[in-house]
Amino acid sequence: MSSIDGEIPAVWFLISSIGFVILTLIQYRNTGKSFNTIFLSIMAIVFFASYIILLTK
Repeated sequence: MSSIDGEIPAVWFLISSIGFVILTLIQYRNTGKSFNTIFLSIMAIVFFASYIILLTK
């Protein structure tokens, strides 16, 4: 069992990034290229970059 000490494990950023990619694909299929689709794709990129940064640090 893990303790809650304020540290966020890197895997949560990867899981969030995958979730944003799935939401982006669903949003793009339903509405096409819109502001929400672009926002979700940017969020996926930011979370994936955060995951990579945490792995290399």
